[in-house]
Amino acid sequence: MSTLFDPLALRDVVLPDRIAMSPMCTYSCEARDGVPGAWHLQHLASRAAGGVGLVLTEATAVEPRGRISLQDTGLWDDRQVDGWRRVTEAITSLGSVPGVQLAHAGRKAGTRRPWDGRGPIPAEDFHDPVRTADELWPVAPSAHPFDSSMRVPHVLDTDGLLAVRAAWTAAAVRAADAGFRVLEVHMAHGYLLHQFLSPLVNHRDDAHGGDLEGRLRFPLEVVRDVRRVWPESLPLFVRISATDWVDGGWDLDQSVQLAIRLREAGVDLVDVSSGGAVPGGVPGAGGGTPPGPGYQVPFARAVRERAAVATGAVGLITDPMHAAAVIADGDADLVLLGRALLRDPYWPHRAAEQLGVTPRRPAAYAWAVT
Repeated sequence: MSTLFDPLALRDVVLPDRIAMSPMCTYSCEARDGVPGAWHLQHLASRAAGGVGLVLTEATAVEPRGRISLQDTGLWDDRQVDGWRRVTEAITSLGSVPGVQLAHAGRKAGTRRPWDGRGPIPAEDFHDPVRTADELWPVAPSAHPFDSSMRVPHVLDTDGLLAVRAAWTAAAVRAADAGFRVLEVHMAHGYLLHQFLSPLVNHRDDAHGGDLEGRLRFPLEVVRDVRRVWPESLPLFVRISATDWVDGGWDLDQSVQLAIRLREAGVDLVDVSSGGAVPGGVPGAGGGTPPGPGYQVPFARAVRERAAVATGAVGLITDPMHAAAVIADGDADLVLLGRALLRDPYWPHRAAEQLGVTPRRPAAYAWAVT
């Protein structure tokens, strides 16, 4: 049997296989209230029906001003819990594990959806049903916008940092109430917690900036807060960017040091991605060689070996044989698929057949194969 289809036990949760749906924003809360609806239920549950062991939600905001777009999902309000509970019940009934990625966009908040055009939401449209632009204004460790088109963020002072920590804690409590069994803290892709980590973005001269210890401080405070309220029996993940892909930025050695601290704080798996802190901070930028299949897998292996923590590998993993090799070779403990699952919700069924394993299909689908 391929190890890609072996169970993975993390605390009291057992994933039925080593395939996870990577968090991918769908920007589909049309009411701008953060409440998941019929689209989210269908979209996420269909991947569970397709055999994905762990179904992770898109980046789900811990507070309204932390949304990437105003159509993002959220867990900042009790009214969002019921919508998520319908999703987690559906995923669970199909034999998969429901997980949530909690996030705060920081200075990258308040952007248009990709199909509405890039850049910040125009001033006249920067509102939701109850909040004005002033209430939704982006925040960050330093007063530097992501690029010249974006809003200059407000700097988080001591009270602001405490408020953001409280938002993460409250969202984690709601996530447990909604029935999620895995929680992932988003610390990657240039969003708020990554903004504190990266020396390219964090220009503070207080205890939350400067050297590595200072830049680690606030992200680790958030993780410890979440771990404290997230049930002890349930696993906690963190997604990181292993490198900023820019000289002088966040890099693999710093990521290993972070992963060690995350393990010590009670994190069970580090989901290893890369980039996003600054414009052009991606491989292949500026006419360079574009990334190839599994280009981030070596980062996952390095973190796994050097920090002694379970890892997830993500990034252009599309071929079942490749995915199986990532697990079998000890590069990572979990493979997270993004665009491959957007193209084919039943990718795990096809992969199982290719690898000589009986697919984990819903019983009602047996008519298609007998």
